[in-house]
Amino acid sequence: MEFNFIVITLITGGLVLLSFLNLSNAVQVNQRANRYFGIFVLLWATFWLDEMIIPKSTENTSYIITITRFIQFLTPPTFYLSVVFYTNPTYRYIKKDLAYLFVPLLFLVLLLSRPVLDENRFHFVYIILFLGHALGYTIAAYLKIQNHQKNIEQFSSTKESIDLNWIKYIIYAFIASSVLIIFYNIFTMAASLNSYVNLFFLGVIYFVAFHAVRQREIYPSGLEGLENTVNTMQNTDDVNPRNKLITDADMQRIKEQLLALMQAEQPYMESELNLLRLAEKLNVSGHQLSYVINNGIGENFFLFINKYRVKKAEELLLNPKYDHLTILAIGYASGFNSKTAFNTTFKKMTSYTPTEYRKIRSNG
Repeated sequence: MEFNFIVITLITGGLVLLSFLNLSNAVQVNQRANRYFGIFVLLWATFWLDEMIIPKSTENTSYIITITRFIQFLTPPTFYLSVVFYTNPTYRYIKKDLAYLFVPLLFLVLLLSRPVLDENRFHFVYIILFLGHALGYTIAAYLKIQNHQKNIEQFSSTKESIDLNWIKYIIYAFIASSVLIIFYNIFTMAASLNSYVNLFFLGVIYFVAFHAVRQREIYPSGLEGLENTVNTMQNTDDVNPRNKLITDADMQRIKEQLLALMQAEQPYMESELNLLRLAEKLNVSGHQLSYVINNGIGENFFLFINKYRVKKAEELLLNPKYDHLTILAIGYASGFNSKTAFNTTFKKMTSYTPTEYRKIRSNG
């Protein structure tokens, strides 16, 4: 019992500390997203905090229990909102967003009606609302991340530090946790979680803390909201000249300048190259350059830049003069900023890892 209390203390302490770091904006990035993430983490902590501060003798109809359960019900929406602002920092609330309040208000009515409802019926509706609400926001958050991972390819040449993949792992952990709790309650009929289950949560929480604190700014200044503009441009009807961002003649001119720049100055060697930096080299706007790459070349920014990097890496891997270089050194010399990014991108474009590619050349 004492060990379980220590684990619960570590869980709540870790969550409260992480919440403070996000709410105080200690890392100075993704400000609005981090505030919502901080609120989410604080609400998440209440699932263990109530075991520590609410007496076991407290009646289920007590206002303390009602307030606690309602606060806990708001955990999934705040998680979803943090994802919204991570993926779209310029998002502004609109009137239809008020619809998100409907289910929480319905849940509050259910909690207040508990004294006059049949207990079995109450628990059935309670679980359906709680799990359905959480599942809905979890799926919505996952889809947001999936869409974000496609959007960032429109303006960034490297994805590892801004693809928010760690949030997908949180979602997987939520699903695993839900299944674990359901089976635990079915087979043990216990009112609270034991130390082994809580140890699992402790690992999940410190994984979340590690990645949340390390998350870099996703949208550099000047690129906020660009993904929405790019999506609009990609759907432009080229038949109607009035819908075009630039004329065909200007697009061809910028395209030729771009290709000449890529050959002459090799800007793809900059590991942190993004759309805005490349646009500045051409004296055009980021929107115009994105339009040219998407419509004039038929690729997104990520693919366009990394094709040059992979080609450079192939040249180095095929040249015996560079056999003394490690695979990581080859990656850095080609413009990649990590071994993982190098291996993943190289294999996707050539069907071989860099190591396999070098061995094929050696055996040939």
